[in-house]
Amino acid sequence: MDLTQKLRKYLIKNGATEVGFADIINFTPITGLNNGIVFYITYPKETIRNMKNAPTKEYNEEYDKINYKLDELGMKCEEFLIKYGYNAYAQTRQRLGNDFGEHNSFKLPHKTIATRAGIGWIGKSALLITKKYGSALRLSSVLTDAPIKTGLPTIKSECGKCMECKNACSGGAISGTEWNYKLNRNDFYDDKKCEKYALKVSKENLGDEKTICGKCIYACTFTQKYIKKA
Repeated sequence: MDLTQKLRKYLIKNGATEVGFADIINFTPITGLNNGIVFYITYPKETIRNMKNAPTKEYNEEYDKINYKLDELGMKCEEFLIKYGYNAYAQTRQRLGNDFGEHNSFKLPHKTIATRAGIGWIGKSALLITKKYGSALRLSSVLTDAPIKTGLPTIKSECGKCMECKNACSGGAISGTEWNYKLNRNDFYDDKKCEKYALKVSKENLGDEKTICGKCIYACTFTQKYIKKA
């Protein structure tokens, strides 16, 4: 079993739902760390099924719980690679903090690594979409110089003419433009409108202003297929 297989098996054993590997030489923010490992954890089906009036208390709790697990998993991945003699840097929330930049995005978003790894595409909602789980997932990533086998990048969307997430977005953040790898996020999605509405609806539903909503996750047709499976 080679390093890539060992790492994927290790991460899934420790809680990852899926793992991808990407060549990020043209994107890396850290010189020399030209490969990326990306992994995600899915939300429980029942949590998403109950999100018709998102956000819900259960969704908020799972959001925090999964973020914690992802940070823990990122550090485990980093330690695994260092043990094998390679350099690695886990892009945990604890490390990156709230330094989102002008458009609420890190220098190298987890989603960019995910599309470079070929494990999904970016939806009109600006979320990563996978055929199996829709957008009912959260991501994290690790940068490394380890010689891993990388996937084939995803360069176009599979959303087609679907507008479910756009129609569900009461904040008007989603333009309906279909993503491709040449577009920047703000070409088709307004993070400021999303944030403004999320603060409002979370105050109404949760009693506290938070930058979470989840309406587009629930509305996604691929998410609906996932939660309707037995």
